[in-house]
Amino acid sequence: MQILLQAAAAVPASIPSPDWSGFDIPLPWGSLRIHAYALCILAGIVLGLWLTSVRWARRGAPEGSVWDIVIWAIPFGIIGGRLYHVVSSPDQYFGPGFDGTGDLWLIPQIQRGGLGIWGAVVLGVVGAWIGCRRAGVKLTAFLDAAAPGLLLAQAIGRWGNYFNQELFGGPTTLPWGLQIDADNPNFPAGMPADTLFHPTFLYESLWNIAGVVILLALDRRFHFRRARLFWLYAMYYTLGRVWIEAMRIDDAEQINLFGITTRLNVWTSIFVFIAALVVFILVGMKGRPEPDTPYLAGRGPAPEADDSGSTSGDGDAGDTGVKSDDPVAAVVPAVRNADTRVSDSESRDNLPVIQNGSGNASTPTEDEPAVRDGKKSVPATPGTGDSGRKVTESAPEAGTSK
Repeated sequence: MQILLQAAAAVPASIPSPDWSGFDIPLPWGSLRIHAYALCILAGIVLGLWLTSVRWARRGAPEGSVWDIVIWAIPFGIIGGRLYHVVSSPDQYFGPGFDGTGDLWLIPQIQRGGLGIWGAVVLGVVGAWIGCRRAGVKLTAFLDAAAPGLLLAQAIGRWGNYFNQELFGGPTTLPWGLQIDADNPNFPAGMPADTLFHPTFLYESLWNIAGVVILLALDRRFHFRRARLFWLYAMYYTLGRVWIEAMRIDDAEQINLFGITTRLNVWTSIFVFIAALVVFILVGMKGRPEPDTPYLAGRGPAPEADDSGSTSGDGDAGDTGVKSDDPVAAVVPAVRNADTRVSDSESRDNLPVIQNGSGNASTPTEDEPAVRDGKKSVPATPGTGDSGRKVTESAPEAGTSK
């Protein structure tokens, strides 16, 4: 028991501030700084792409098309995320009240932190739409496949805020309180140096990881289509973002609506949640798409041809391929690979038996030769010369029957 108490006392009662934020790569003209924030974003993108590519392949999408899409979606998403952050936190870029005292050169410095998720999502979807059109696949199908991966990427990328010591919540005495270096520019002025803060980055990361599990389980059960899983992702994420965003104390644009003044991201999350819920319900009323394919109309794989040259994959199982105005030809199955070299004897074998003498007679058998005009036909024996000539002899008159 004493050992357990000593071990518990050794466990820190808070989350320590990071003592590492990146590394430098020496170059002939200086050094290149690799920030931990950028590494977290990159790790999130890699893991999100892995999950998306697995789900995309299971939906029967063309091989390699996921890369054709993300090569457009990722740059658009980064640009959109940065622009949204600049708009939602403009003071350091344009100055308080846009008085021109800010530093515009900070806008392209993404490595310092600051990506707004909703700007990343909006422009990222625009980039994905371009990639989907070029690859010949449906944007809605790709969004359904990418929704859990997008949430996973956010869960990993959010750890970049920890290494930058930014976007934390208010003071707390909880054992998982976050330490922030007192000399860090983000440390709130006027607070004691040993103040602990809510680790909102950790809250959001855990919320997103739980969301990945929930989305995968729901999709496995209901097989969402027409981007319904993507709208479900939007509802889940915004539901958590509202209470997490409300805990933050960093500078942000404040908006007054309905007599309530709060952060821009809180209002954005509320409106996105409502819009996603409405779209989710409306799309669900349409049912599942028919046919259920990730391809755009006319962009699917060409049907394979069988040995007779006919195609398969799109027609009915009983379709013979006969196209005719003749009603008989329409119902009689087509004969495939028919041999046109049919002998005369084979033709006679297929004739019906007529016992009253009218019509065509059946093929004579060895025990019962055919009788024609009172003569019995005897097949020629081998070696007689002409194999097609028949020898006849007189046959007794048949008795009359009554």
